[in-house]
Amino acid sequence: MADPPSLVDQYCHGVLRTELGLGTFEAQLARTEGPPAPGTTLFDTQTGFAVRRWCPPLLGLEPHCPPARYLARRRELGVPEASRRLLRGSGITTYLVDTGPPGDLTGPDEIASAGEAEAREIVRLEPLAEQVADTSGTVESFLANLAEAVHGAAATAVAFTSVAGTRHGLALAPEPPGPGEVRGAAGRWLAGRRAGEEVDDPVLLRHLLWIAVAAGRPLQLHAGLGEPGPRGDRTDPVLLTDFVRATAGLGTDLVLLHGYPHHRQAAHLAGVFPHVYTDSGAALVRTGARAATVLAEILELAPFGKILFSSGARGLPELHVVGARLFREALGRVLGGWVAEDAWSLADARRVAGLVAAGNARRVYGLG
Repeated sequence: MADPPSLVDQYCHGVLRTELGLGTFEAQLARTEGPPAPGTTLFDTQTGFAVRRWCPPLLGLEPHCPPARYLARRRELGVPEASRRLLRGSGITTYLVDTGPPGDLTGPDEIASAGEAEAREIVRLEPLAEQVADTSGTVESFLANLAEAVHGAAATAVAFTSVAGTRHGLALAPEPPGPGEVRGAAGRWLAGRRAGEEVDDPVLLRHLLWIAVAAGRPLQLHAGLGEPGPRGDRTDPVLLTDFVRATAGLGTDLVLLHGYPHHRQAAHLAGVFPHVYTDSGAALVRTGARAATVLAEILELAPFGKILFSSGARGLPELHVVGARLFREALGRVLGGWVAEDAWSLADARRVAGLVAAGNARRVYGLG
């Protein structure tokens, strides 16, 4: 089965501009909260093996080369050239970039130039609120400026994203908080806040979500284990069910990010609610050689028009490559197998591949 002609990476971040040593590269590779076990390496993960399989040929090396040799070649080329080769070799034609995380990361324009692709901005709600708080003197001005900032961002952003799930857990009350409740929470947060401090008050997090829903842009919600945050059942997408039900019929689509290891639950919600979509990104990067199995499980439950590709990449251009290559490989293996079994026609398999790879994202985000 032929690869999809283009890929829309519906959720990713920029790449680092700085040179990385082995330790800093591994920290970006695995996104752990500490170093590897003594005497081991974080290259010994599914993601690490995938990087060694797919990335060396783009830098002129043989697949599966040792990490030290790969990083030496990366340093020899320099960060700008290595990033260009990797991004252009990913096959991604459009990047939707979450610009919220801190760090020296490239923005949408830079990643578009380096990757010879298009790029659009996703605005993260929580850092936006923190920026507004740093320039607002009173509770009233903060709340007024926050509403104005969110609606102003909607004029150019392709979507909003929220990390309320990783900061507080997904078991937030579903209804919009009342005005008095919001003013009280804002007053308490601003009174005890130091400049740059993160917003984690559940009332303010809910308020942010509902401002974004009113703005009408698609809203991406982090669930599962996409990045460090609360663990266990607090990140299970099923806990979003009440919020999902409360937002039905309001005209704003919800996209569930990073559902793994709860990808079946996220796929189920996408199947039940018309305005809910599910992402296949971090699940495939985390599972590497097992990516086809995970993708097949998502395809078991979610309608094919409700699944979107993403790399979920952040920091390393290698993760954009791995996300795209694993997705293409997994999609070809799963759909090609169903065609070989005569369960699907080749024409249907190609049509569904095009939807998941790019068509669904273009429709949801209005990319044309």
